[in-house]
Amino acid sequence: MPTSSASTTDTARNSAGGGVQSLERAFDLLERMADAGGEVGLSELSASSGLPLPTIHRLMRTLVACGYVRQQPNRRYALGPRLIRLGESASRLLGTWARPHLARLVEETGETANMALLDGDEIVYVAQVPSKHSMRMFTEVGRRVLPHSTGVGKALLAGFPPEEVRALLARTGMPAATEKTITTPDGFLAALEEVREKGYAIDDNEQEIGVRCLAVPVPDSPTAAAISISGPAGRVTEAATDRIVPVLQQVAAELSTTLLASGGNPTA
Repeated sequence: MPTSSASTTDTARNSAGGGVQSLERAFDLLERMADAGGEVGLSELSASSGLPLPTIHRLMRTLVACGYVRQQPNRRYALGPRLIRLGESASRLLGTWARPHLARLVEETGETANMALLDGDEIVYVAQVPSKHSMRMFTEVGRRVLPHSTGVGKALLAGFPPEEVRALLARTGMPAATEKTITTPDGFLAALEEVREKGYAIDDNEQEIGVRCLAVPVPDSPTAAAISISGPAGRVTEAATDRIVPVLQQVAAELSTTLLASGGNPTA
């Protein structure tokens, strides 16, 4: 059976570069759509990717046919529902890989350990190992919160440019969870600067009165992720912070190694 020229080209690229260019381009477009809020026009994708419109149109037609993208009545393209199943499976697997590291955090700090991701404009918790104390914090896996009132949200957004943070806050608003929640963009950006200086983030009664949380990002994670410990403010004191933060940073580095050893592909 004769091989089409397109298949021959893709095979040659696969042999030469270790990947199929059309697949790389399709996934790049999906990520650009996610970065743009999930809905874009072809001209926007062409401008951001540098690809010609005919190429983008061909790739988008394929993604629409597979259910990963849908075309809106206004002719713009949006991320499709079939991606949800992939994302949920990836989150579960990330949680599975994280749990042994979180268990070590609990053993060494005595407090509840969490892993969270930045999903769109929200924080979603994907794994937790509870403290052995009778008085402990509990966050349901799958819970979604706004990032401005959480330690993990600060840890993640500290790596973003200020203009992107302001845009996110404009989309979500900054409702007060407690009287200590930061509710202004300038105040939040100042807090992020402190996170960058210290190397860790603090939620000091900002999500729930009586609870303190310490968080650090997971370096080089295939998706923006952070780990944290949370506990009663009477236990997570300033002195405890000095002891806990180095453990958090070490465990985050070890979790990063685990994720990179997987090839950075949580759905593999």
